[in-house]
Parts: sequence; structure tokens; C-alpha cells
Amino acid sequence: MLCMPRGLSFRTRTDKLDPQFHSFTMSFDDGTRSYGFVHTFYEEVTSAQIITAMQILCQMHHVEHHSASPASSPSSSSSSASSPSTSSMDSLVSSLDESDTESLVSACLGCAGSFDPARDTLYVSKALCLLTPLPFLQAAREFLSQLHQAVASHTAPPLPIESYIHNILYEVPLPPPGRSLRFHGVQGPIVCQRPGPGELPLGEYPLGEAFSLLGVDNMVRLLTCALLETQVLLCSHDYQRLMTVAEGITTLLFPFQWQHIYLPIVSAPLHHLLDAPVPFLIGIQRRDGTQRSALHLPHEANLCFVDIDNSCVEAPEDLPVFPDQINLIQELSEVLLRFGLPPQGGGAAAPPTASPRLSSLVLEDLMEDRRNGNLGGEELEVLERLQALARRCGGEKKSDGGKTLGHVFEEEEEELKAAKLNIQLREVFAGRFSALFGRYQEFVIHSALDLDSWLSNREATFSFDKGSFLSVQHGTHLHFLSRFLETSMFSSFVDGKVISRWAEREPLQQLFDSRLETERLYDTDEEDAPNCRYRKCTTVFESAQVIERRLLKADHTAIHPHLLDMRIGQGRHHPGYFPKLQADVLAQGQNTNKWSGRVTASRRTDLKRSTATENPGLDNEHRPKYTLGRKNLRQAKLLDSSPQAVTQTHREFVDGLLGECRLKTKRMLMERMGKGSVELGRGEANITGLQENTLIHGLCDLLERTWGHGLQLKQGKSALWSHLLHYQAARVKTEIPAEFPGSNGLDQRTFDVGTLLLRGSLLQDTRFIQTMAEAMSEVSQARAWIHLALEKKMLSQHLKELLANQELLRQLYKPHAFLLCEEEREQFLFHLLSLNTVDYLCFTHVFTSVSIPYRVVIIPMKKLSIAMATVDPWVCVSGELGDSGVRQMLKNTQEIFFQVCIHCSNKVNTVSYRDTHRKTLFAFQCKNLGRLSTLQLGQENSGLLAKCLIDSVMVYNEVTGHTYKFPCGRWLGKGVGDGSLERVLIGQLVLPGGEEDAGRWTGTPPEPASPSQSVRAVLGSLGSRSRILSAEVHEDMREAANNLVKHFHKPEQERGNLTVLLCGEGSLVLSLEKFLLHGLKSNRLFQRNVFVWDFVEKAVFSMETADQMGDLHVSMLTKDPPCELLCHYVNAINGSSRNIGKEGKFQLFVCLGIRDRLLSWWLPLLAECPLTARTYEDGALLRDRAAVRSLSRILRTLNEFTITLETALVKGVDL
Repeated sequence: MLCMPRGLSFRTRTDKLDPQFHSFTMSFDDGTRSYGFVHTFYEEVTSAQIITAMQILCQMHHVEHHSASPASSPSSSSSSASSPSTSSMDSLVSSLDESDTESLVSACLGCAGSFDPARDTLYVSKALCLLTPLPFLQAAREFLSQLHQAVASHTAPPLPIESYIHNILYEVPLPPPGRSLRFHGVQGPIVCQRPGPGELPLGEYPLGEAFSLLGVDNMVRLLTCALLETQVLLCSHDYQRLMTVAEGITTLLFPFQWQHIYLPIVSAPLHHLLDAPVPFLIGIQRRDGTQRSALHLPHEANLCFVDIDNSCVEAPEDLPVFPDQINLIQELSEVLLRFGLPPQGGGAAAPPTASPRLSSLVLEDLMEDRRNGNLGGEELEVLERLQALARRCGGEKKSDGGKTLGHVFEEEEEELKAAKLNIQLREVFAGRFSALFGRYQEFVIHSALDLDSWLSNREATFSFDKGSFLSVQHGTHLHFLSRFLETSMFSSFVDGKVISRWAEREPLQQLFDSRLETERLYDTDEEDAPNCRYRKCTTVFESAQVIERRLLKADHTAIHPHLLDMRIGQGRHHPGYFPKLQADVLAQGQNTNKWSGRVTASRRTDLKRSTATENPGLDNEHRPKYTLGRKNLRQAKLLDSSPQAVTQTHREFVDGLLGECRLKTKRMLMERMGKGSVELGRGEANITGLQENTLIHGLCDLLERTWGHGLQLKQGKSALWSHLLHYQAARVKTEIPAEFPGSNGLDQRTFDVGTLLLRGSLLQDTRFIQTMAEAMSEVSQARAWIHLALEKKMLSQHLKELLANQELLRQLYKPHAFLLCEEEREQFLFHLLSLNTVDYLCFTHVFTSVSIPYRVVIIPMKKLSIAMATVDPWVCVSGELGDSGVRQMLKNTQEIFFQVCIHCSNKVNTVSYRDTHRKTLFAFQCKNLGRLSTLQLGQENSGLLAKCLIDSVMVYNEVTGHTYKFPCGRWLGKGVGDGSLERVLIGQLVLPGGEEDAGRWTGTPPEPASPSQSVRAVLGSLGSRSRILSAEVHEDMREAANNLVKHFHKPEQERGNLTVLLCGEGSLVLSLEKFLLHGLKSNRLFQRNVFVWDFVEKAVFSMETADQMGDLHVSMLTKDPPCELLCHYVNAINGSSRNIGKEGKFQLFVCLGIRDRLLSWWLPLLAECPLTARTYEDGALLRDRAAVRSLSRILRTLNEFTITLETALVKGVDL
């Protein structure tokens, strides 16, 4: 299946009979890997039975082909079916599968469509295969080519074929690390080399050919896909091209290793592996004329499709850019240009053919001496002149393989050139990973005391501080790095580092760490990582020179092939036919001398040692536990195409999906509840917005792979969205769909209460996603749907409803699909249900340009609700992304419905109202508001009783189901309270929409509630103010300032709403108001409310009139810049066109003072004002110098931060 992926092949003389070479790789249960190298050639068929059967088979195919046309008569097919040789033909065909039979027939038809033994010669494919523990590509290719040429040559080789095969199997050892080895093939010596301890691992697959096939840009994109563990599917008509690209990519991953399915060559019987719901790197052969659309690919949402023959790489939609990608491409292009290769690719480099050595002993000795460096100056000059002469005249002396002397030298130079190019390209990528992860060891968390405890708590333990690592990276690298840190290859890399505390490090990690230490010794650049410039690799030429020295001068020579103890008559040479080998001679090594025995023993020891280095240092008890995480490397079961093995493979895929869902949901919960995890000593403190998006992206990928497993009917590239569309179509046949208020199309529509009852349902969310944007792909729509369902806490419920249609499931999926496994499916939904315990705003934050409908409800005090009938209120809702603008409400209307969306051009907005009695609505458009923060509530002061006491304002997001409460608890109108006609309210998210809240706001507004306790405390009586404890006031001030300091010390993605810290409950404004209210006197009757702004206005007035009153002390104070600014700011606030009342003016005063770093100067000025002694009691905090100094110091700690105020707070004030 790997030696001949398409099975046995028959050809005639009219077909191409050139030998073909390809390689493959096999992975074993212990994680080791072997490489296979196959030389396929065609040999003449001598069996008369096979020739006859082939003739009959071709005739039958010819008849069936003509009988399919309308002109053919039915008798022709019946006559052909009664052929007397049908039995022999069936016996031949029955031994082949469907794909092999198709290949066999198509190969034998030729141009004429028939096979005649009298005129044609029939050939059959045969393969020579060599397995090696390391990828000695060039040496294996050359040995197999020489072996075949010896068989095809008219001259018999010096020794029987068994001697050369026995020699390479038992007498040629592995080259020592850092050395080269010369051994002998049939026609000449062959050299192979092995890197030293400090060099990159062996990699002989020609990267130059891979870059020539795809181009630099595509190779970098393909490597990015592999690093992020997307599903990679390679496609080419040439098997060796598949291996070249696959091995090239995995080689460039150093120091990381691919952890998932790795099958660079997959034959037709194994195409069911394309259903694998896990990351994979798979290669399939393109049949002649096969189009991309003809491939049935269940997973395309996160698939990287690579068409090698056409130099095309189709990457996933949201693939991040590799760090410093432009500079990296430039550096790689320079390397390729030095070797004469175009960076853009598109033209395949000619695959290097085997380089048979000259049969002349003299030339052979000269070439060996040249490699060993034994030629002196004159001899070397003569050889170089001979080489130049051969190049000029083409060389007339040829070897048995038809190669001239000049060609042999050129091939040697090409091999050396390819080896140098390989190591230089690999060094460039290794240098980039060293730059990106040079400090990774500082962020590895060693929390376990021993290996057993770490292994037992591995899933619940954080081994790497991802947040801290990302915080020191360049901003442009974060998108890629945040996703790469979640991959299995990085987790395995970190696990190896943790295990190295108790065991020997893995070879690749040890090599990477040693290279990092070496770079730090010679690194003189002290720039920080985020600001570090791109630096080119400095070791490319040095590494290439080391390779060149080893290839030009062999360090060791293996024992020559020799005669074996064979039976007489065996090993006879038949030109063009590979002989039948003596199995007993090759079954075991013949120790003809002591040196040969030592070589064989050494070879076996090296093999065991190379196997043991996969997981070094672990004893037998710990090794099975550690290798459980790498069971995906096992390839034997994947290559078994029997029905039982296929069923077992998909059963393991089902278990793997369930386990991955459990781990991902657990990780999302642990990261979201990070503070609790830190208290338990298990992880990081918080999760950034970037990390949250990365985890949700991983969840989307998991759902796509789950829905793609066993899928047989799909629309578009997204398996999940395809299922949703099929479900929607099935429901439309039985139900009348309800329109959504946010749908694009008609400018004016009418809705009833029944429309709102469906809001939050599976179909309603699906229809809303369809109306978001016409340009969105199926994959983007599916991810938007997942984000929306996750934010609404309805993901599990929606999927449960989707999977309830068993008839649709059986139509869409194969029997082995995950979604048809009832028990695992229920557990899968249960794990997703656990995500409802945390709050996400992933849809609101990611899809910022979407049309969002809102509903606003103004709730008056219960006893005074009739006053709402006489006022003409307006609202302006503000959020993280902007504001809705002023939206007027009609009189006697408690509800306003409005919709927000963004377009390329700013158009006139149309307001939409909802009267609970008329049920009429209109729409207007602007931009998405994001998470709501403030709401401006006002009225025009028109009417007989234009005043009302507002309890709160509720804003409901019709799409996400989120409800925002804006507490008020104050009067709105002239002559009551502080006389404000406009309030700036601070919102808080309450009762996020979930399964139990689906129809919460579908009817009338909720019953009015009383003002909150915090508002009561602020608006209490004068007596309550006099009883405020000074210690409590100090504590509130320190807590408010501390919250602001912590806000700015968090990463920007983790910061909350600054306006809430400034003006909300427990904020700086309320704390400072308590401070200034402490001990404040009042002459008002009936204990009516007094306001701090009255004192501030009077203090400023006294400062401005100090010269007229003759107060020299105050007159001196007013000349100081802080005092002048205080008067200027207070006058500007009073002169504003906004009627925000006294409380609103004081709030604006504090916000402007803290923004402009003046508040800490203003408080001492107010304390020293003579008006303070007359206005405050003796024990007031403002008259306590120590208290004022302490408060000033607290406020000065905030001066180091840049505070940006929302537009709603400072609107109408030009300061």
C-alpha cells in the first residue's frame, strides 16, 4: 500500500516505462519513525496466462465502452459476457481492488483502446524498497538505482545481487554523529552523512524543490497552517512531490514536532481518513483530469488545501500572519537567489535522478581520492581539467547507465548544492523560532514536586504562563502566538521541559536549549523583545561549510560487498529481469569476519539507542503514561483498510472528540475563573481579550470538525452551517418563518407580540446571522452563529434542538459519525452546557459592524408613574463603540424600539418607536454600540407637569439578550431635586439572556422598582450626612482610588469600564461627594437636600470677589495658576448649554479635574477658603488639614495615568 499506492500497474511499449522513485514514512507505537525508499520499474511479462487474461480484460472493457452508447446493439454486450475466458479474467480482477482495476485497465488500453500480444509487449510494475531509520534520501535513491541498473544491464555485476543487499542490510552501519560514511553500491561508492550534536537534525528532502514548486509566500503560509495545526491536505500527481513538501514542512518545524496524523501518501482505500475530525497532514495523488471540486472533503472550515502541481495554497480564512513575515520572505528569497532559484516558484525543479558512478576503476579511484582529500595539487588540477574538458565536449566515455563523466560531476555538485541550500533554509527558520521563543524558559511553571504528581494532575495544571509571555511580545505577533500557544505541539514542547526536571531532555529540546544558550553568549543586543528589530540568521554559511566538508571527504568506509555462501546456480544474471533472491541468505547476517560482526552489533545498538531517545530517561513505569499523549503517532491502525479496522479507527476518533471537548470547555472555564485558580495555586490570574478569542476560535474549530465527521451531504465549506441550513429548510416546510426586526430589506414593517416570542430561538438566530452581511462566507456565518449562541448562553440548547431531528441526521451522516453516537453526543452537549456558568461578550466584541436592535424602557417611581404621560423624554445610549445619538420618545410612551447598524456612508437616521398599544415601529441606522456604558436621559420641560421621578432605565439588546440597567432614583424636571433636565446614568449588565430569559421582555415593561440603596445613601437627608463616619469616608476614598490604580495596571484587554469607576456605585465621584458632605451646615427647613455644588460655586465666587472685599490672603491665592483654573473650570461648567443639574455639574467637575491632573490641587484651595469655616462644622473633614493632605496624596497617585472620558460626560463643555 505504501510501496505501490495505486497497486499493480500494467503497461505496453507505447506507454512511459521510465523508472519512478518515491519515498514514504512509517510511525510506530513508541513514537519512532522509519523511512521507506521505493524504486519502481517495469519488467516484461512472460506468463502466457496473464497476457491472455489481460487481452480479454481489455476486450471486455472495449465492448462495455461501446455498449454504453445509443448506437451499440444489445447483442454485443451479451456476446462479450459469454467469453470462454471470463473465469481466468475474473480470477485476475478479483485479486485487485476497484482503484487497482481501473488503473490496470486504463494502463493497458493505450491510445488504440486494445491490447494485441502479437504487436505489443506487456510490462508489469515491480518495486525495490529500502527501509532506513533515518531519512538518507540521496544514498537510498542512488543504491536502489544502481541495483536496478545492474539488473537491466547486459553485463552481469561483479557479485550476485544478494551480496550487495546483504551488505547494506547487515554490514553498513549508521554514520557516527558529525561524520560521513562511504559504502559501496553495485556500480560505485555512495556517501551519506549524519549531523553532529550541535547541528540541526538530518533532513535530506530537497527544500529547494519544495520552494520551487510552491514559492516562498505559499511555503510560509503552509508552514503557518502546520504550526497552528490546521488540517493540511496535499495533492499532486507525483508521490515524491507529496513526500518532499510534507517532509520539508515537518523539518522546518524544529524545535517542535507534528503531533497528529501524518500520512504524506494515502492510497484510495484509505481516503476515509479524510473524515478524520482531528488535525492531519495527508497527501493524496491527483488522478489525470481530476478537479478540485470533485474531491469530497467533509472538513473545509479549517483546511489548508495544497495543490502542488499548480503552486496553489488555499489557507483557512482567518489565518494569522507569521511574525515578521515580510522580512522572513525577503531573507528566504535572498537564500534562494544565491542558489539560482526563483522565489516566486511555479516551476518545478527537475527531480534529481540517480547518479551512477563510472565503471572504470581508474575514474572510480580518482573520485574516491578526491572525496577523501588524498589528491595533491597536480593531481587535483589534472582532475579539474578533465572535468572541464568533459563539460565542453559533452564527454564521450559513458557509464553503463548512459552517464558521461561531465554529467556525473554535475550531479555531484547538484547534490552538494541541494544539501547546502537545505541547511541554509532550515537555519533561517530555526533562527526565527529562537528569536520568538528565546525566553520561553522564564515562563515555564514548575508546580509539581515529582513526576507522578505532575502526570496525575496534568490536565488541571498550567505549565506555561501564556499571559505573561504574550505581554512581552510585539503587538503584531500576538494574533499568531496566542493561537500557537494552544496547539498540541507547543504543549508537548513545554511538557518536555517540565519533565526534564526528573528525566533527560528530549534530543530536539536539548539541541534548541543549547543553541539558545550559545546565542545568549554572543548576543550583545540589549533591546527588549517587543522593540527588537528583525535580525537575519548569522549561521547559514557556517552550517553549509560543515555539510560541505563532510560530503567532500568521507570519514569512514564500510566493508565492501563480498561473496556469500550461496547454492550453486543461484544468482544467475538475466538482463532485464530481477532475479529471485535466496531468502535464507538474506534472512540473517553472515558473520564472515569479526569486523562484520562488530558492525552488525553496532548497527543494532544504534537503532535501539535512536528509539530510546524519543522519550529518554523515563523508566518502564512512567513511559506508558507519557506516551499516552502521543498515541496519535501510531500509524499501523490507520493503514489497515479492513472494515473492522476502519470502524475501530472512527471509534477512536469519537472518543478523541469527546475528550477534546471536555478539555477545551474545562480550559475555558479555568481561564475565565482565573482568580479562583490562582488561589488554588493552579494558574494565571486573568485572561486577556486576545486569549479569550483564541479559546473561542478553538471551540469553533472543534465544532466544525465534530460536525464534519462522517458527513456525506454538505452545502459550502462549513459542516455546521450546512446542517443549520438543512434544518432551516426542513422547518420552513412545516412552519411560517417569523421576520426579525433587524433584517435588511423593507424600510418599514409591522410586528406583533408573536414575533417577539420567537426571539432567541435557533431559527431566529440563524436567520439573523443570514441578514448580517451578504459577503460573509459559510465559515464566517457558522462562527458568528457560535459566538452569538455562546454569548446568549444557548449554545448547548441550540445544538440539542438541532440534533433532535434524527431523520435529518441519518440523511446527512454516515453510521460511524460522531453525531449518531447517542451517548457521546449527550456528554458532548453536557460539556458545552458548563460554559453557561461564565459570561462572554464574544459576539458583541468581534462583530462590531452588525445591525443590532435595542429596546429602551424608562421606569418611573411606582406612585408617580402617571407623570410620564406629561413629559417628552429623550435618550442617548453610549457604548464602547459609539453612541446612538439623541432619540426622542413620544408622550405617554414608556417603550422605544430602535435599531443600530453601520454602513459605508453616513445616511440620515430614521428613529423607530414602539407604543405598546399601537404596535407600530420604524427603523433608523447607525453603528453598533458594543457593551453599553452610559445613557443620557433628558426632557424638553414642556407641558403642565413636566417633571417626574425616574427609578431607572432598562436597555435590552434584542440579539444577544443582554439587559443593561441604568439606575437613576432622582427627579427630572425644573423646580424639583437639583433642577436637572438631563441625567448621565451609568449602566451595569444584569441578567444576561439565557435559556430562562428567552421571553423576558416580550410583554409589558416590568413593575417599577424603588431607587437603589446606593442612590438613597447619596440623596439622604442632612441628618444622615452629619452622621457619616470619617473613617468610612477615608476608606471609601482609598478604595475608589485603589480601583482606578488597579484598572490602569491591568493589560489593556483586561480593563473594565473606566466610567463606572469614576461615576458609578463606589466610584471616585460618590466618595469625594461624601468627603465634602461631611459636616456641611444647612439653613434649609424640613431637612431638604443640599448639594456640594452650591458650596463650590460660592467658594469660587468668594475667590473672584476677594479683591473687592479686601481679603488679602484670598487675593494672593487667586493669583496662583491652580486657583485661576478652578474658577475657569467652574464658570465653564455653569456656562454650558446642558441643563445637567447640580449633581451632574459636580460629577463633571470631578471628572475634568482628575483628567487634567488638577483635582489634587483644588481640594486644598477649597479647604483654605474663608467660606469653608462658615459653611462646615468644626469636625468636618474639609477643615481637617491632615485629612485634606491625605486625600491630596491619594489623588496625586492618579496623576501618572492618562484618563480619557466618554463623550457623554463632557458633551457641551469645551475644556
